[in-house]
Order: sequence, then C-alpha cells, then structure tokens
Amino acid sequence: MEYLDFEKPIQELEEQYAKACKIGEDSDVDVSETCRQIEKKMESIKKDLYKNLTPWQRVQLSRHPNRPYTLDYIKGICGENFIELHGDRNVSDDKAMVGGVGRIGDQSFMIIGQQKGRNTKERQYRNFGMANPEGYRKALRLMKQAEKFNLPILTLIDTPGAYPGLEAEERGQGQAIAQNIMEMSRLKVPVIVVVIGEGASGGALGIGLGDKVMMLENSWYSVISPENCSSILWRSWDHKEEAASALKLTAKDAKSLKVIDSIITEPIGGAHYDKNEMCKILEKEVLKAYKNLKDFSVEELIENRIEKYSNMGVYKG
Repeated sequence: MEYLDFEKPIQELEEQYAKACKIGEDSDVDVSETCRQIEKKMESIKKDLYKNLTPWQRVQLSRHPNRPYTLDYIKGICGENFIELHGDRNVSDDKAMVGGVGRIGDQSFMIIGQQKGRNTKERQYRNFGMANPEGYRKALRLMKQAEKFNLPILTLIDTPGAYPGLEAEERGQGQAIAQNIMEMSRLKVPVIVVVIGEGASGGALGIGLGDKVMMLENSWYSVISPENCSSILWRSWDHKEEAASALKLTAKDAKSLKVIDSIITEPIGGAHYDKNEMCKILEKEVLKAYKNLKDFSVEELIENRIEKYSNMGVYKG
C-alpha cells in the first residue's frame, strides 16, 4: 500500500500492527490485546482524518496510484459479461477512451469511460487518460449505437483533461467535445454519469452530460486542475492547495452548486482501500439511478435533461 503525505499517522500505526502480529506469530507471546488496541486507535484516526479532508487532499486521493480505474470497475461489476468495442470508424482506436456493452445485474448497459495506466508503459499506451478527438468520436459512436438498441448508457469520468497536443487540435478536439455535449443532450435513452476520479475541463464534459450525474466522495470536478489554475493566477504551482479550495471542486461543493445530483460514499480511506466493496456500492447506485429513469418516456427524458442543464448557473436576485 502506498501512502500520501497526510496519511503518515495511519502508515505508522499499520506498521506497528504488522510488527505486533509478526511477534505473535514467531513467539509464544500473547499480543492479541495490543493488536486490538492498535486496531481501535487506527480506526479512530482514520475516521477523524478522512472526515475532515481539505479539497487538495481529496484531489490527491483521486490520483492515488492504487485507486480503481474504469476497467477495474467494469471487471468488478460486470465480470466476464463485458464486450469492448473499438474505433471511431474515422481515424483510429483511442486507447484513452474505452467502451463496450456490459451487464450490470440483469440489465445491459453501454459503458464508456477514460482509462489511465498503472505503470509507465500503460500510461503511455493510455495517454495518461487524455483522449484525442477520435476518443470522443468513438464514445459518441457507441452512444448512438446504444440509442439504436435501446440500451441505457453509463459513463465513468477519470481524466486530467482532453489531450492538448497540436495534432489533437488539428483533428478538431474542441469540435469533437462540443458535438458530444450537443448529442448527449438529446439522446433517447437514460444516461448515467459517474465521476470516479479526476473530472477536469472539457475532457470530462465530453462524456459528462447525463440524466443522473454522481461523484465518488473523493473525486473532483472542475473547469481546470488546481496546478494549472495556480500556474495561470500565480505563475507557479506553489499555490495549488489554495487554488483547489477556491475552485470548489469537491463532490460536496458540486452537490451544493447543483452541478451533480448525488455523492457516492467510498470505503473509509478511499476506493483503493476496498475495491470489491467500492464496486458493490457503485453497482447499487447505478442500478438505483437506472430504476428511477427507466419509466420516463423519450420526450420526458430529453425535456428533463435539457431543463436541468439550462437551469445551471441561473441566478435570481
């Protein structure tokens, strides 16, 4: 297990616990009471620590190297009942954007999401979760296919942003994202969106417009990352913590601003502490959201979706 800077107290206690258990295994000394005391203290510190996280600490948790990614959730929820579909039928198959048909419970979904990598080779292969225009066009192709076969859509957002390279702009990055936003607003099937990690800028919005939008407790959703915001306003990354607070990017902030509909609670310590439990929680929330949407007519779905986003940012003095 890798620990973040603010998790050092937990790391120390877990190391003490492991040493005590090792002593008990290697000798006749009864350390059960010591282990219970350490466990109790560790549980108390975890509750206090993760209950009062700063916005920047939540950003750090959203980027934890052991945090589940899109394909981890697909495997954990769908198991073998997932068929990945490839290509935008125009340029190529963007590896940063994955999608396909999967079964959750008794219901088939078109599942689409950004995928990061665990090691250097995977990160390069997945382009660090930053999709090119063909990635967004692939996502739109799959959404249209879902509409054709009357499948609900589930999108999982986890990206530091759309790829900002020159070649991406030459192939119409902005246009691809704008096209997705327009087309998603009038899809004839239920669209459920979950921010599972980083939800940055247009890269997130390109698959982020839905009837039900949820965020994991330790994810973030913003027009810009704290580091980039700091570099623009202060010409340095040194103010990233201050920027994270000012951006109102946490799930709690997004809920209060009505940018999202609900927050999905994570296991204590974050999704990476208990991936199996996190998959069960996510599956339950997705099926619950679908149950609340499935009986709406096409006209009601589209009307409610458009009204929902039209009301965002409206201020009445």
